[in-house]
Amino acid sequence: MKQLTNFVENEGILYPIEFQSLDFEPKRIFFVTNVPKGEIRGKHAHYKTKQYLICVKGLIQISIYNGCVWDREIIGEGEYTFIDQLLWDEQKYLTGNDILLSICSTIYDKNDYINNILEYEKIKNG
Repeated sequence: MKQLTNFVENEGILYPIEFQSLDFEPKRIFFVTNVPKGEIRGKHAHYKTKQYLICVKGLIQISIYNGCVWDREIIGEGEYTFIDQLLWDEQKYLTGNDILLSICSTIYDKNDYINNILEYEKIKNG
């Protein structure tokens, strides 16, 4: 988990994201909202796609699995984590008012997704 640079002003907080500071050239951006408290989304890995997952609002537990070990962290407003290709990830929405922004290295391609964790483990572990 890392903190975005921010500028606190009387009128609010500004969180700039400079694309040249990312590890890849963004091809797609989307956000997720209105997820009920406690719901888990994601539950997949990508063959090629890399992502920055940014908490815009609320608290989101990010679970990352490399085929052997799970790592979990909670990100809050203005915090983010990097998800590399071939990492399984899940997001648990903790407040019910959470907003997650995803910056992706690829355009959407359904063939880039690994949606079954057992298949993912076979790919990662031979």
